[in-house]
Amino acid sequence: MRVLVIGSGAREHALCVALQNDPAVSALACAPGNAGTRSVAEAMPLDVSDPVAVSALAGSWHADLVVVGPEVPLVAGAADAVRDAGIACFGPSAQAAQLEGSKAFAKHVMAAAGVPTARSWPVGGPAELETALDEASAAGQGAPYVVKDDGLAAGKGVVVTPDRDAALAHGLRVLDAGGAVLVEEFLDGPEVSLFAVTDGTTVLPLLPAQDAKRRDDGDTGPNTGGMGAYAPLPWAPPGLVEEVLATVLQPTVDELARRGEPFSGLLYAGLALTSRGVRVVEFNARFGDPETQVVLPLLETPLGRLLHAAATGTLAAHPPLRWRDGAAVTVVVAAPGYPERPRTGDPVTGADGEGVLHAGTTIGPDGTVRSAGGRVLAVTAVGDDLPAARQLAYERVAGVRLADAQWRTDIALAAVEGRIAVD
Repeated sequence: MRVLVIGSGAREHALCVALQNDPAVSALACAPGNAGTRSVAEAMPLDVSDPVAVSALAGSWHADLVVVGPEVPLVAGAADAVRDAGIACFGPSAQAAQLEGSKAFAKHVMAAAGVPTARSWPVGGPAELETALDEASAAGQGAPYVVKDDGLAAGKGVVVTPDRDAALAHGLRVLDAGGAVLVEEFLDGPEVSLFAVTDGTTVLPLLPAQDAKRRDDGDTGPNTGGMGAYAPLPWAPPGLVEEVLATVLQPTVDELARRGEPFSGLLYAGLALTSRGVRVVEFNARFGDPETQVVLPLLETPLGRLLHAAATGTLAAHPPLRWRDGAAVTVVVAAPGYPERPRTGDPVTGADGEGVLHAGTTIGPDGTVRSAGGRVLAVTAVGDDLPAARQLAYERVAGVRLADAQWRTDIALAAVEGRIAVD
């Protein structure tokens, strides 16, 4: 099976590493890829936002399966174009990908499916924003305020703040840029990321993980695309995966099928385990980053055959998933200035070490690895348990050199110290 992975981040590097280990995968390419994916997959230039270009490359490379990593090509219709060319594709249609592309659309689907989620107030203009903030406050949810960009924002379109002026300013910035805004109630309790592979009917959940969205230790600083993650979750309540499958994942997939918009690919549920039960924070329509970097190393089931079964509607016949014992931790090494104005072009050394996945990297004119994005590396380790995986991950971080780099020093620490509790 010839597999083409679309994307250029650490998620795609992790996908390539896992696919390389599947004996059924005879050829592997990553377009456009990065400095790290070149060691495991053929690299080819590609504008991922152009569905026609994605489909054309899949055809000219004679791909048997295309795996679309990022959200932008999915929302643009890359999976539709690939399937129209008669090639199997792991990734939802443009319409189904609106689960991530529009938070308002996701809310409508959840309401119809009876999926538990936060109350929300859609906003289309400045006057409505003021009203929504007032209504959220009157409903007892005024502090902290939750204001979201309704569209794609690379994980950085959400502000959670007790400061009404800051919440208002964020919403106005989104509106001024031509976007729409959603004001939501604040959800208490720890957050969980749960992936599920689906062919539009059958749903197979993967291991739950937790990521760190804030840039700085102690969950402080600006929101980012994710500064680290770990799996599994020693504090997760028994039966959590089964509950989420029954109340969130399967009803959502069934509702989209009822609408004639079947979701085939990776359904990512961002969840809050609140004092009132599980609530959906958001849906994504693809593998999450950095959670993919800790979930896939623990998966024993061959990834290529699993994704192909989902892409061809045969997931019901796929064997049960198998998982390795132990735990995984990934720590993101980010460029100075991330997330507001990351500095790029700096040399990176130690990036070829074990467990180092490339995110924003490229090969410079002199042949050296250089930073090319805000999140530069995702340094990952697997251990017998969470403390061992965490220690090894930070030992590997110490072997990386990037001028003025920033990373969190507390990834998975609260879980290791038993400081996460579910009410």
